[in-house]
Amino acid sequence: MNNAPKQALISVSDKTGVVDFARELTQLGFHILSTGGTARALREAGIHVTDVSDYTGFPEILHGRVKTLHPKVAGGLLGVPSDPEHAAQMTKHGIPAIQIVAVNLYPFQQTIARPDASFADAIENIDIGGPTMLRAAAKNHGSVAVVTDPADYPVVIREWKEHGAVTAATRFLLARKVFAHTAAYDGAISNYLSARGPGGEKMEGHGESLHLSFQRVQELRYGENPHQTAAFYREPGRPSGLAAMEQLHGKELSYNNLLDIDSAWRLTLEFDAPTAVIIKHNNPCGAASAADITAAYVTARECDSVSAFGGVVGLNRVVTLDAAKELSSTFLEAIAAPDFEPAALELIEKKKNIRVIRMGQDTRAVPGQDYRRVMGGLLVQSWDSGRINPRECRVVTKRQPTEEEWKAMEFAWRVAKHVKSNAIVFATGAKTLGVGAGQMSRIDSTRIAVMKAPADQLKGCAAASDAFFPFRDGLDALAAAGARAVIQPGGSVRDEEVIAAADEHGIAMVFTGMRHFRH
Repeated sequence: MNNAPKQALISVSDKTGVVDFARELTQLGFHILSTGGTARALREAGIHVTDVSDYTGFPEILHGRVKTLHPKVAGGLLGVPSDPEHAAQMTKHGIPAIQIVAVNLYPFQQTIARPDASFADAIENIDIGGPTMLRAAAKNHGSVAVVTDPADYPVVIREWKEHGAVTAATRFLLARKVFAHTAAYDGAISNYLSARGPGGEKMEGHGESLHLSFQRVQELRYGENPHQTAAFYREPGRPSGLAAMEQLHGKELSYNNLLDIDSAWRLTLEFDAPTAVIIKHNNPCGAASAADITAAYVTARECDSVSAFGGVVGLNRVVTLDAAKELSSTFLEAIAAPDFEPAALELIEKKKNIRVIRMGQDTRAVPGQDYRRVMGGLLVQSWDSGRINPRECRVVTKRQPTEEEWKAMEFAWRVAKHVKSNAIVFATGAKTLGVGAGQMSRIDSTRIAVMKAPADQLKGCAAASDAFFPFRDGLDALAAAGARAVIQPGGSVRDEEVIAAADEHGIAMVFTGMRHFRH
């Protein structure tokens, strides 16, 4: 066995970098075993390859479903050459050791993500031999280096060149990645099947089991409070939102920073015009749209200049030098934007601690599910991606809204969706005037929104409520503050009473039929 050749088994769906990897291994004296399309790709690149079917003496069968499930492969992966009994058995049965394995799996997740993917397509893309080889090699990481990620190919080559082997520490890290990879793969299959009936039909509701797989992005200094530990994990697939962000400057991001940046970014994506929002404790204290991003930020800041101090800013346009001058004039915790002009970034960087976050060009895609941990379990719901056109909603009052009121209601409604319940938002067509958030009664949220708003600006404004008014007192308070148009979901047993109150005050009111609670 000591004279046996060094062997590497390579069988990959993702062929990124595999030709260079195999060529380097060949130059290091490895004999390459491979299958199917991988073998063809390596041969076309001039690399000598032995098909696994020739190596085992057993042909691929059942349209390739059976090709690596063979004792000569499994034994080569699981055998421990340093164990005398293993070595004796491997010699007796003619099973050379396999020192390196490079395998990645059939693209199950990518297949089911296709809108036209059938149930049969999904089933056919459940890999069997791949996970078996990966788990075998990872279990035997004391003797085998196993690679699932093409990014790790250079590490394996470098260490073999430097040490004549892959180090034990690296073999362990690679094995750890394997079990995370196969667990995520099996979890995706389980989630898919749990949501379907015996004929592959998609069932209503949620699956009977749920397996989550997230990858750590970074450790955080602490959680919401210093005595709590925390980390940020991203979900698999193409990064978006916070998972796609890049910190360009400033102090380390905290747990609370990330919550506020997420809230800011999601709210900015509600708007097409240049828009700035300022988040404080996970609620918007100011939001504004304007002809340019500088004017939008200045207006948003003026909505509640006291609360804006120490806030997190989200902008949906590239930050210009003019915008940077305004941003730098206020103490802020973080700024998140698609990008920053070089001169703008240079100016902002003069503030040592402010966190500058490049979000990139977000696709506005939202996750399919929203998760929240509770003691002893997990709450799951579909993401609140509901959007409505207020002009297509039902006007329930005698007076119809004016054009200016339609615009103001639409702006207020978009912001209210991102305010903690109970939520009341006063707004014009381009900015918030007062925000009342997170109170135990809707009338209290209304009073806070009135308190926050400049009294001389509320006359003639619009107001949005994230849920219906249970009594007319909330509507009366809006009218007393100066609101002339109100947008709300409707659905209270006292709707007629509230509508009558609106008519008494000459208010135009719209029912959306959609609620936006945010607990």
